[in-house]
Amino acid sequence: MKKKLSRDQQIIKTSIIGIIVNIFLSIFKLIIGLLSSSIAIMMDAINNLSDALSSIIIIIGMKLALKPADNKHPLGHGRLEYLSAMIVSFIVFFAGITSLIESIKKIINPSDIKYTPLMLAFIVIAILAKLLLGSYTKNIGKKVNSTALVASGSDAFFDAIVSLSTKISALIIIIFNLNIDGFIGAAISLVIIKAGWDMLSDTLDRILGSRIDSNLSKEIKAKIKEEDLVIGVYDLILHNYGPETMIGSVHIELEEDITTKQIYELTRKLRMDMYDEFGIILTFGIYAINQKDPRVIKIMEEINKYILDIDGIIQMHAFYINFEAKQLSFDIVVDFNVDDKFALRDSIADQLKKEYPDYTIFIAIDTYISD
Repeated sequence: MKKKLSRDQQIIKTSIIGIIVNIFLSIFKLIIGLLSSSIAIMMDAINNLSDALSSIIIIIGMKLALKPADNKHPLGHGRLEYLSAMIVSFIVFFAGITSLIESIKKIINPSDIKYTPLMLAFIVIAILAKLLLGSYTKNIGKKVNSTALVASGSDAFFDAIVSLSTKISALIIIIFNLNIDGFIGAAISLVIIKAGWDMLSDTLDRILGSRIDSNLSKEIKAKIKEEDLVIGVYDLILHNYGPETMIGSVHIELEEDITTKQIYELTRKLRMDMYDEFGIILTFGIYAINQKDPRVIKIMEEINKYILDIDGIIQMHAFYINFEAKQLSFDIVVDFNVDDKFALRDSIADQLKKEYPDYTIFIAIDTYISD
């Protein structure tokens, strides 16, 4: 039986295939470009070389990211994968800028372009090769959750478009005797620049801390709510320390009368479930609620209706009333378009104080971090 490759082995294998294919394509295109004096094809060849270099950097980044955790980096070195993806983005972006400059020179000082049927056949082969490589790389990238591979696969699709553009350019030159090679080269350069910028933006989002994927957030909350004792799930926060290392926290609503032993057994089970199913280390905070009391339900429904009618309020949760201490508390999730969250909170508290003058009002502000 064939042994299944690990995540890092699949990334390295895919990158090596990318290096080999891109080097061969680059050599073929460079020869064709020199023989035909086509700047568009030569820029395409340079783009393939940059792709090969990108794959090398992905392998180096993967190796560095696999370094075990140490005292200085207790959560490992997984984020180095994102740094390698950033370097790849800069390489692609720089290649696009360079090719754009050369293409502009070609527009100003055009030269005669000569194509043969064999050259055109090689361009068609290059298009097919890039489409296959792009599909393969992107699928593996999604399968193993590798940002760098997904970006590399997307870039390969762009390259197929680039090669198709050179094919169109060649046909126009042959049929209409119209030299648009420099213009096609410039258009190719802009496609490369955009690809580099998109890759860089995506990688920066991951390093800075982008919003949790909506589907993942909903799946985690749904899994937690499968437990009978859990009434509500809120405030999910996840921190990414690499594609395979995520830690975070979440709050769950539980009835106030359950025991510490029940809470311990529940949260221990949930922590194991979250790690087994999602590979996430999750810490649980507790909201004690008393919704068995009909007086609490009545007041909560009244306040919830008032709160959700306010522009900028997304949700209210963790509602609790201490009748003996005359305290009423809850959390509100506020949208990012609210300029002064504290002023909004204070105005809500002032209004509720008029409705419930005997109670002290406590309102906590939560950020709209996850769906």
